[in-house]
Amino acid sequence: MIREIISTYFQNPNLHEDFHAICDTGGRFAGSKREEDARFYLSNRLKEITGIYPVHQNIKYLGWSRVDASLVQINGTQRSFPCVPLVRSPSTASDGLVAELINLGRGSKQDFHENASKIQGRVVLIQHEYMFSTETIHRRRKYQWAMDHGAVGFLIACHLPQIGPVTGSSGATPEQGIPAAGVSFETAQALIQAETTQVRLYIKTNEKPCETANLIVDLPGQEDEWVVLSAHVDGHHLAESAMDNATGLAAVCAIAEAMAPYMKHCKRGLRIALFNIEEWALAGSAFFLEELDPIEREAIKLNINLDTIAGSSHITALTSEFQKLEDWLLSTARSHGNEISAHSPLMANSDHFNFARHGIPAVRLVTGFNQPNSAIKFLLTPRDTREHVAHEDLENSTVLAMALVAEACSTKKLDLR
Repeated sequence: MIREIISTYFQNPNLHEDFHAICDTGGRFAGSKREEDARFYLSNRLKEITGIYPVHQNIKYLGWSRVDASLVQINGTQRSFPCVPLVRSPSTASDGLVAELINLGRGSKQDFHENASKIQGRVVLIQHEYMFSTETIHRRRKYQWAMDHGAVGFLIACHLPQIGPVTGSSGATPEQGIPAAGVSFETAQALIQAETTQVRLYIKTNEKPCETANLIVDLPGQEDEWVVLSAHVDGHHLAESAMDNATGLAAVCAIAEAMAPYMKHCKRGLRIALFNIEEWALAGSAFFLEELDPIEREAIKLNINLDTIAGSSHITALTSEFQKLEDWLLSTARSHGNEISAHSPLMANSDHFNFARHGIPAVRLVTGFNQPNSAIKFLLTPRDTREHVAHEDLENSTVLAMALVAEACSTKKLDLR
């Protein structure tokens, strides 16, 4: 049956059509018209593919949007630089925030420790890192360290020249936060080269109650057990959010289309979950899982989360410290002709994390792990666009995910805890 499912997929050109249509909606920043357009498109596609209209699981949240921002070096020769407020950054006062700048380089815990006496009352400048590697320190950790040491502002510089600014979530909450913005590699170099630098950072944002939705479709199997196949809808405004995560969304649609006619033969049902506000600390998947009662959560035997599955030909499974899951994934992938890598430590970098913290075996499939020269380096920059996604890479990742889903739904026993 599994070979038949995959064979059926290869006769279907919709994977690439869906990928381009999702990219056409733009960056899909949460609360924007483009995110709404993407939800509308995906909802209609899931209905067309499965014959079932998705459940729109409404989520109320405090919306946030950018209004204006500027960065000016005000000592010596005044220079203005472009900057992009990080997601959920608080606004500054109307006349801006004026403070000395301190460059902490990479912004490791040691960097903060060694400069602890100099950070209080200053704006911290640190460097963005390649998103997916064993040694990556996430920007939100650096942001928290800056607040812990008394910084009054936070700047993160793109690690690549001639790209533009970097974006991402700040980690701020309504209760705690300091103004934060992304800048380009060139801006950071200009600020660092000044002997002493005082800056005026101005950020104006808007917060208001908003509502969005997760899209959920259940394709029942023979028993009340479920495999959840997930991807996130929202992205960032600088580009198309093509790799992160139009790739995952298109693959989920292709897998749902291939699996739907065969689900009556499968032991477990397949739950399609397109989560929202993932870029806001995984809020959509957290809401979904918290709304389930314990019996419903127990019925979920596996989460396969597709997030940034093309941009490199190398696939890694982030297996969330579930050793049985890792062993099953590697052997199943190998049986279908795929040699993939695994990374065992739990990583809170996509929606699989919320499943794992509820004790549900969960894996994220991602490309480019520990490959800093791959196209994945362009995530969160203006270069996260479709031309960096090779058709072959997207197809290979989709077929692998399809094989894993089909095996998980159809095998008689699935004990991965």
